[in-house]
Amino acid sequence: MIKSFKQTFLSLDLQSPRWSSAETTAKDYELRQYETAKWVSTVIRGETQKEAMRQGFWKLFHYIQGKNEKEMKIDMTVPVTCLIKSGCVDFKISFFVPFEHQDSPPQPTDSDVFIEERKAAPIFVRSFGGFASPEKYAEEAEVLARILRNRGQPFHEDFFYTAGYDSPFKLFNRHNEVWYFKK
Repeated sequence: MIKSFKQTFLSLDLQSPRWSSAETTAKDYELRQYETAKWVSTVIRGETQKEAMRQGFWKLFHYIQGKNEKEMKIDMTVPVTCLIKSGCVDFKISFFVPFEHQDSPPQPTDSDVFIEERKAAPIFVRSFGGFASPEKYAEEAEVLARILRNRGQPFHEDFFYTAGYDSPFKLFNRHNEVWYFKK
């Protein structure tokens, strides 16, 4: 009940991937068990993270507005994620595919956009408010990595995800996250 209230509150009634709280929680992060789910994604190469997010968002937004094989509009979901790999200038931006399309999402007509299935996984999550810049995401990811190392929690250190839940027009009570996958 608390989980579904929190998920609904954070996502403003937009669909989001299903997860449950794992056995370990701390005040400065939580461990979530995410279920297997399909995401629509695009990779933007050779741009700054901020520009990659802008370009990637619009490619994916066009997909949900009907630039797909069924010319079907699809509801917006949360979060918008961005995969950040150490030493890499490629950024993978993704939208969660709504539940009603999980079994058979419409195929993109833009060759740069693709459907991927993310397998179920335990993920360490750190939440923070405000407007998140690439620098703020990197700072929060480093804080989370330091906490996990200090607590002896094994995680994949070579990449992390940023997760944004809010429209740019939302000014208050913003919610952002950084994710590290547990080993």
